[in-house]
Amino acid sequence: MTENIEDIEIELLLEAMYQHYHYDFRNYARASLKRRLLHARKQLGYDSISAMQSDVLHDRTMLPRLLNYLTVQVSEMFRDPSYFRALREKVIPHLRTYASLKVWVAGCSNGEELYSLSILFREEGLAHKTMFYATDINPNALKAAEAGVYPLEHIRLFTENHQKAGGLTSLSDYYTADYGRAVFDKSLRNQVVFSDHSLVTDSVFGEMHLISCRNVLIYFNRELQNRAIGLFKDSLARRGFLGLGSKESLRFSAHAGAFSEFVAEEKIYQRGLT
Repeated sequence: MTENIEDIEIELLLEAMYQHYHYDFRNYARASLKRRLLHARKQLGYDSISAMQSDVLHDRTMLPRLLNYLTVQVSEMFRDPSYFRALREKVIPHLRTYASLKVWVAGCSNGEELYSLSILFREEGLAHKTMFYATDINPNALKAAEAGVYPLEHIRLFTENHQKAGGLTSLSDYYTADYGRAVFDKSLRNQVVFSDHSLVTDSVFGEMHLISCRNVLIYFNRELQNRAIGLFKDSLARRGFLGLGSKESLRFSAHAGAFSEFVAEEKIYQRGLT
């Protein structure tokens, strides 16, 4: 009975968040979303989801706190180095042929993937003609991404990943150590637009040559995955590239026919001409 009541409370909370704030989590994969909501309830000190809902509706400071639990912010620079090596060796040669480039990091979280791509494009001599668009629904994550500050204890892993990804320079060229933090150089975000954007409710905002959206779709149900992939298709230039996470695929998408596998083992796809 308690479990059924919790499910009802969760439905009501998600509907309330959508109606009041236009944040739509209703089609997120329910099992993982429920776990995160129950964890948030416990960590934030509420006896029930309904009590938490009341504060979400009546105290605007509660929404960003709850979003920190509902949006996943665990990442690392050059995560899955073989993905970035594939971009460097197989995708970059195609991107070189364009006079200007647009790259969208969808679900940028705290910015690790953005800075990885910014560094990669600088090393490959493409930074000067590339605009990056880093988007997320979590305002706290966007602020962290724009700041570009990470715990110094993470740098060893970031550095190892960078080298495995075929790094042409030293990662230390791009940050300064400051009181236990690594502060990444502001020049890495000179041509970056940080923006709130939801794959659930928002639409196309530009024609991209590369979209990297990794480990986001796994939190969506099938209907929402289809919507997001359709959005990527409509946002990509013809022959543009889409990179997904290692556990994600276009295989069951209604839009799979619009793409071909470009580097299958790294989940890098290329949009067709139609």
